[in-house]
Amino acid sequence: MARERRTRMSPAVVSGLRDEMAMDDDVFVMGEDVGEFGGIFDSTEGLYEEFGGDRVMDTPISETCFIGAGLGAAMAGLRPVVELMYVDFAGVAMDQIYNEMAKTHYMSDGSHPVPMVLMTSVGMTPYQDPTHTQTLYGTFSHLPGMKVVVPSSPYDAKGLMHSSVRDDNPVVYMFHKQLMLGMFDFAEEIGTDVPDEPYEVPIGEADVKREGTDVTIATLGLHVHRALEAAARLGEAGVDAEVLDLRTLVPLDDEAVIESVQKTGRLLVVDEDYRSFGLSGELVARVTESEPEALEAVARLTPPDVPIPYSPSLKEVVVPNVDDIVGEAEGLVE
Repeated sequence: MARERRTRMSPAVVSGLRDEMAMDDDVFVMGEDVGEFGGIFDSTEGLYEEFGGDRVMDTPISETCFIGAGLGAAMAGLRPVVELMYVDFAGVAMDQIYNEMAKTHYMSDGSHPVPMVLMTSVGMTPYQDPTHTQTLYGTFSHLPGMKVVVPSSPYDAKGLMHSSVRDDNPVVYMFHKQLMLGMFDFAEEIGTDVPDEPYEVPIGEADVKREGTDVTIATLGLHVHRALEAAARLGEAGVDAEVLDLRTLVPLDDEAVIESVQKTGRLLVVDEDYRSFGLSGELVARVTESEPEALEAVARLTPPDVPIPYSPSLKEVVVPNVDDIVGEAEGLVE
């Protein structure tokens, strides 16, 4: 199997889309600037030239319009991939997302499946304001009827794209801007070799990116890389950290989380989403409800419940970094 080394995630996303579009004429992409421009995060780079404007469609700046159009196309039997440029913009189309996209299959008693992918960017980058830097994992994971995936590496990005497009349920595919554009050095432990051939990364399966025995660091997206860097530093200090990449939020791989905690006895959840009513609290609750005796210590590391600031220096304070992860993990094992 031929493999290509990737230093950023966007070519892997494009590769997955290209494969699916080549294999199935029902697959098409639509959204703002996805055509000749190739997406502002290079998510559709080169697809317009290969497949043309009928299958890589630029849309007006109307999220309600093009997400609704994608929903209708999916109900008609097509497999649209709709890009919502920033997850922050979902608010103007939430009725289409949580009342229509998520519920149509159920409300039609299965007669109208919605094989649609809503692809969107998440996460903090320098010099972006509070309405362009949110993560909002919890918002979408809270809504029944949709699957939610979050790749952390080029390999997972392509495999999860294949799985998402082929799924007969609506899937929210959330990619981190820094990983897409190569704004963060990939940890060597993850590996970024991406097969040229199509392959699937199963939706609903977490992945142990680093084995350990002293503390479980459960995270996703960009923070998998920060957790791996923190684990390397912790190892030098005698703390053996396990890094668990959740990869999928809905369905959540409870079994993998619990198995890891049974081994380490300690859980640190690292999340770029807001602290309250989100992934970090949900994960802790599931473990404590299922295996309370296995858990010796637990902590959450998230941004506080404040808008993400514009200032890069303030972002460094708000968003968890490697030093924060090291400090919290050391506190758990003391």
